[in-house]
Amino acid sequence: MTPRPVGSPSRRVTGHVDQQRDSDGFARLSSYGLIGDGHGAALVAADGSVDWLAAPAIDTPPFISGVIDARSGGHFRIGAHGDYEVTRRYLPGTLVLETTLATPKGTLRVTDCLNQGFQGRLPWSELARKIECTAGEATLEWELRPGTRLATCRPYVREADGAPLIVAGDLQARLLVSEAGKPRYSPAAVAGSTRLVAGDECLLALVMAKEHPVHLPRPVDVQRRLQHTIEAWSAWAELIDYEGEHAAHVVRSALTIKALQQVDSGAIAAAPTTALPEVVGGSRNFDYRFSWVRDASFMIDALSRLKLTEEVDASLSWLLRSVGQTAPDVHVFYLLDGKPAPANQQENELLTGYKSSTPVVIGNKAASQSQHGSYGDLFGAVFRHVENHTHLDPESAVMLARLADRLCDEWPKPDAGIWELGSSERYTSSLIGSWAALRRAAQLAERGELPSLHPGRWRAAADEIHAYADDRCWSEAKGSYTFYAGTEELDAAVLLAARTGFLAPDDPRLRTTIEAVRRELTAEGPWLFRYSAAAEEEHAFVACTFWLIEAMAIAGQRNEAAQLLSAALEGSNDLGLFGEEIDAVSGELLGNFPIGISHLAVIGAITAVCS
Repeated sequence: MTPRPVGSPSRRVTGHVDQQRDSDGFARLSSYGLIGDGHGAALVAADGSVDWLAAPAIDTPPFISGVIDARSGGHFRIGAHGDYEVTRRYLPGTLVLETTLATPKGTLRVTDCLNQGFQGRLPWSELARKIECTAGEATLEWELRPGTRLATCRPYVREADGAPLIVAGDLQARLLVSEAGKPRYSPAAVAGSTRLVAGDECLLALVMAKEHPVHLPRPVDVQRRLQHTIEAWSAWAELIDYEGEHAAHVVRSALTIKALQQVDSGAIAAAPTTALPEVVGGSRNFDYRFSWVRDASFMIDALSRLKLTEEVDASLSWLLRSVGQTAPDVHVFYLLDGKPAPANQQENELLTGYKSSTPVVIGNKAASQSQHGSYGDLFGAVFRHVENHTHLDPESAVMLARLADRLCDEWPKPDAGIWELGSSERYTSSLIGSWAALRRAAQLAERGELPSLHPGRWRAAADEIHAYADDRCWSEAKGSYTFYAGTEELDAAVLLAARTGFLAPDDPRLRTTIEAVRRELTAEGPWLFRYSAAAEEEHAFVACTFWLIEAMAIAGQRNEAAQLLSAALEGSNDLGLFGEEIDAVSGELLGNFPIGISHLAVIGAITAVCS
């Protein structure tokens, strides 16, 4: 067997990464790389600065949040004195980031990692930053400036037993400084510098603990955990069952999803960040540090294709537990611990926002919305897992039957739709999801997985939904399903009709819907807007392009889909990461970064086209 490449995008970096910042200290969103440990997450800019660090979990107020608040959000900078150029990569098959800083006189290599423990989760969070001089000589400069944790505290830095101690609300942190120069203190920061020559190495390690004592580790222990984490990620990547074209992008997307999945619960965070804008300077800034039913379903589908059964089982178990708390209602999303998410959304006026993109929001008011498509996402995830020789427990089976009955009553009502726009309509994507849910419920009953009390009702309701969509949501003039009943506007989400089976692969309506969406919603190149008139308020939505590619492959347009896929994959940053949206003209990535739905769509498109 030919070894498959892992860990790097198929598009190799040939030049240097743009590490420039604007006059307010903000870097481009596409300059960031993600590291994580299955609990927390960090964003590392191309210039070596950690500008986002959420620990011990993604949804806790971040220890560092400079990416959305350059004034008081803090940073953990590592750089070389004077001018330097940057190249970087992930170590193959890992979420360990390697950044090379090349100065005129020497080269530094920085390895960044959120360490894992030998026995599973560490009792603390540990950011390891290993610095090596690989050629010549260079002066290392570093500074740790903790943030206000989204304006919830005023951090304090002091020396304790010869090493920095940071108190930030309910978080305490220690900074291990090994051969990196003598720390210089101020009440709000600690910094240092040292001259390195070829062969020298040093270590900075930030250890954080919430509401329990924090210790200062030995350098040798941090180094051992760093090596262990590299090996653990590499071993996990080898489990990915895919050997087709674009394998490196599949692996990178799977690793990104793995970083967003909480090891303890199985929940998948939509993104590790909040309030990164869809349009720079605009107000469309949302908090995505929750677990959407939709994303969990897409994850189960994508990782099932890659035969990652442990992650699939954990995510489905989380999904069933969470929905069980609100059944027969299915909420749009839940907290990462599985509890129902509150609908309160706060606008924090104390934070500057990314490049003055305000408001900075904490929480997401869409928690109170009704989205009928969520039922389809849930039943699709369950059916996919049952197809892989899994059997439901009796309690879940009874709950799902109740949900199917509830949907029979609910589907005719307007809802908020997949895009959470705040206006209630009979959205076509919601009808497609409702149809899929009731069809899957009937099929699960036929398999003996659900109580067979009302499968006839479920099948009849599914037929009624399809007839309604064909009658009220089909445009003869455009040859396409529309955004919602009674309009001629279009929505890229109707392309999901292909993966759900709402339209058969040889149905001519699938082909003409694909043509209409491409004709009316294309921004530039391969990129699509979400719906008609979206160009007036946002940029292209990355996942929509990959949904289009998957739909084209299902419809038999494989060659054209393959060409579009290659073009779309070029839109990732140099590390293979995608954000929520993309400026189709400049190629700048926007929105919360990186985002799970984009990477789940990447896996779906590649496996549909190349398998």
